[in-house]
Amino acid sequence: MQPDNLHIDTNTTALIVTDIQYDFLPGGALAVEHGDAILDGVAKLMTSGPFRIIVGTQDWHPEGHISFASQHTGIEPFDTLTIHGHEETAWPDHCIQNTRGAELVSDLPWVRVAAIIRKGMDRQADSYSVFRNNWDASGERPRTGLAGYLRERGITTVVLCGLARDVCVFWSAQDAIEAGFATVLAWDLTRAVQPDQDARNRQTLADQGVTIVESKQIFAT
Repeated sequence: MQPDNLHIDTNTTALIVTDIQYDFLPGGALAVEHGDAILDGVAKLMTSGPFRIIVGTQDWHPEGHISFASQHTGIEPFDTLTIHGHEETAWPDHCIQNTRGAELVSDLPWVRVAAIIRKGMDRQADSYSVFRNNWDASGERPRTGLAGYLRERGITTVVLCGLARDVCVFWSAQDAIEAGFATVLAWDLTRAVQPDQDARNRQTLADQGVTIVESKQIFAT
């Protein structure tokens, strides 16, 4: 869905700033190409956007996390793994708790953020989405509690930005729709690990009901 006119109700809309951490910026352990190019726009959205509530997310892995390629013999970063019966990506070691790479990028105005949701803390299960973890040993995708937090704050619409467009932002947008939130993705304020998949991923999200916009449309509401 790509509306010509976007209306955002300040009282019922939250901004979710996804995983803007040093390991995902150029030079980081899992660098997203041009990930730093979104920082100024995200900062503007956080300080001047029409949001009553802002939530940040933070990848926060323990050492030896199951998603790390280094934990699997014969597996290289970006190979496909089977974890608890589901195909997932093997990643370089990244965003390890209490390391510089796991820190939220200091250039952003985190003072505006009401809550920070840490994810990927279960050593035996990954977590892309801010709403639900990936599958664990029980075969379930446990909820993070964010949906309940937002509902109790009167939020019915979420706007997503951050890193990476094709992983954590992508999964979060789908789960936001599934949880019943009107969901908007500020496309220009995301970047992808695999940008060659952008067209397919954009269509998938649009087909599921995600409203895809440029950030200037948000400021025009």
